[in-house]
Amino acid sequence: MEKVAIPVQKYPERPITMIVPFSVGGGSDLIARSLEKYAFKHLGQPLVIINKPGGAGTIGWNELAGENPDGYTIGITASDLLLLSLYESGKYQYTTALDPLAQVTALPMVLAVQAGQPWHKLNDLIEYAKNHPGELKFGNAGIGGFTHVLSETFGQTTDIVIKHVPFSGANETTAALLGGHIQVIFANPMVVREHVKSGTVRILAVNNEQRMVDPIFNSVPTFKEQGLEITLSNWYGIAAPKEMPANIKNKLAKALKEVITDPEFRKDMEGMSMSIEYLDPQESQLKWINDSQMLQKTLQESGILEQIKTQKK
Repeated sequence: MEKVAIPVQKYPERPITMIVPFSVGGGSDLIARSLEKYAFKHLGQPLVIINKPGGAGTIGWNELAGENPDGYTIGITASDLLLLSLYESGKYQYTTALDPLAQVTALPMVLAVQAGQPWHKLNDLIEYAKNHPGELKFGNAGIGGFTHVLSETFGQTTDIVIKHVPFSGANETTAALLGGHIQVIFANPMVVREHVKSGTVRILAVNNEQRMVDPIFNSVPTFKEQGLEITLSNWYGIAAPKEMPANIKNKLAKALKEVITDPEFRKDMEGMSMSIEYLDPQESQLKWINDSQMLQKTLQESGILEQIKTQKK
């Protein structure tokens, strides 16, 4: 797509659309809604959030990649974007079709079960799964997505049979867990935080190198503490279609940095169990490259890459 010449002093002249490739209430959506609150203050124009859930993010990211790179359409990114590029099954190679503008946060995922279930420790769940092969249903936000890969990794690491039930986003997955339609999920901590507080969801493990500092989760042991090497963490960022004019990209990236580092935005994020881990466009691009290499190695060595490619055909 040809670059669009826009005088930087006039940009932005109208609202900016932000595509969220997952459903309302999920991690990416909550971050977008927080960004929306402070966008006008730093951009001079509002953000208009549009949710495009489905296909583990492909529907939203396909639309984002195909948009005019004029600075008026941006989107939330996540680790899933790198996975989908590794599978080479989408309409676009997202790592080359999109330009990162910023990373907002990086955070671990937690293994959650309904509080009424009899599993109080991770080993309880593993033993049950071994004694009832294929009986446990693991929910995920789409085949080939980050939570699917985590579930596959958990299954292979513990030698248990994983039965997958895909949904269009984290909110639907959590609702299915609460309704007893599935038994286990890997979840973003901020999506299940209130359910943990209310006592309806129990967390058995966190896939981080250290325990979380949030008092709601700080008593939860890591997988490593429980003898399992599962440390893949997720991140969220912002990207735009490739070939955005440099002057527009620089102004947009600068304004987004101001939003992300705004003390009020930071306070909002901390209230959702997330800490700011800002990266600029160049640092984000390097993170994409390094994480892609790490994920590809993990997927190939475990056999998950070929397994998921076969499932997606």
